[in-house]
Amino acid sequence: MPTNARTLTLNLFLNHVGHHEAAWRHPSTRPEDLFGPDHYVRLARRAEAAKLDAVFFADGPVLHGGIEHNAVGGLEPILTLATIAAHTERIGLVATASTTYYEPYNLARLFATLDHLSGGRAGWNVVTTASAQASANFGLDAHPDPEVRYARAEEFLQAATRLWDSWEADAVLVDREAGRYADPARIHPAEFAGEHLAVAGAFNAARTPQGRPVLVQAGSSNTGRAFAARWAEAIFTAHQRLEDAQAFYADVKHRALDHGRDPEQVKVLPGISPFLGSTEAEARALEEEYDELTVPAFGLRQLSGQAGVDLTSLDLDAPVPLEIFADAGDVTDNSRSRFQVVAGIVQRERPTLRQLLHRLAGARGHRVVAGTPEQVADTITEWFTSGAADGFNVMPPSLPSGLDAFADHVVPILQARGLFRTEYAGTTLRDHLGLDVPENRYTAARAAGSDDEARAAERALAEA
Repeated sequence: MPTNARTLTLNLFLNHVGHHEAAWRHPSTRPEDLFGPDHYVRLARRAEAAKLDAVFFADGPVLHGGIEHNAVGGLEPILTLATIAAHTERIGLVATASTTYYEPYNLARLFATLDHLSGGRAGWNVVTTASAQASANFGLDAHPDPEVRYARAEEFLQAATRLWDSWEADAVLVDREAGRYADPARIHPAEFAGEHLAVAGAFNAARTPQGRPVLVQAGSSNTGRAFAARWAEAIFTAHQRLEDAQAFYADVKHRALDHGRDPEQVKVLPGISPFLGSTEAEARALEEEYDELTVPAFGLRQLSGQAGVDLTSLDLDAPVPLEIFADAGDVTDNSRSRFQVVAGIVQRERPTLRQLLHRLAGARGHRVVAGTPEQVADTITEWFTSGAADGFNVMPPSLPSGLDAFADHVVPILQARGLFRTEYAGTTLRDHLGLDVPENRYTAARAAGSDDEARAAERALAEA
């Protein structure tokens, strides 16, 4: 594979025992193992053997409804990924954490620790937490509005990046003869004060192997896109149609350019959930097998929450009423982006409620593809080569069997086409993704002029 060739990013999206909501009922899975380390270590090692870029954990600080009918509980992702780090060597480790329900210093420290312990493989999926239930778990009277959450997130990233830049790369001296461990002139206080957050002191950990963890973002609303254009190095998104993915791809790349960023340093990664079979009919039969295991009460609860309307009284075998999705909005007002994906399915396909529940059971609005390995590889290739994606979050319907099928049968096809690596070229997540190491702001200020000018630049940064 030419070293300058554009290559796919492929992440494994870890989700309990699979992304299909009925995966826990299938005999190929072991939901009994969800609260032990072996399940996650095995999956990460299998993904690493296939040379995938990263494993990714979604998370939220709340027990979501539907626990009676689905395995929706889960372990804390940063600690789980630290365990995985001890049993792997190359694969990236991306954890979800909320800017609404953490503070910058402790979260920056957690990710810096993961980056150090893993040798530079950490990534942070930045979320603001949409679930209103979370507020009560943190002693709040109400969940902040989206505008407030994103304003806090903006300040959070400013504070966190100051903390990660706090130690310049040459701050640690280890000069035993002179008795100097570090150079205090190369360690800087964050000195950040905003409307929502304030962080005063210097960080208590050295600069990490990646400079800072890879920053990932998953919101597709206009507010989320604006935030991603400013900060994200990878964007997780959900699309059903190629043309919608192309429009999103072009939009976020353009927004990044408007911020003075290199669009190639922003990776767009839709989700794909593949049902694989030796024939298309076999793959579709497997999908139907999983759909038949769904519990309608669970899907109805999830969909009712999205729609803001109680749907439990509707006939499962009657067409979904179009008026339920009348307020979904359009591309100019996409504050409910995932709801719009569902609305598009209803408007285009006019499914019955049962059919819609089955469509969403596979991957919660992400694209589900049932077919042969060649057909799945063709879909990935088409989206990658036509300006719709830089890669994919792979969301196997079941784990580990769905991962094994993808690794054994789809990855080799993509490798044979020259689209995916056969060996890791580097050791860090930034290496895998082709992302630059961010320049330390204080080192850059010093390089730009005298020490006096550097100190002035530092003060200006602190006041920005």
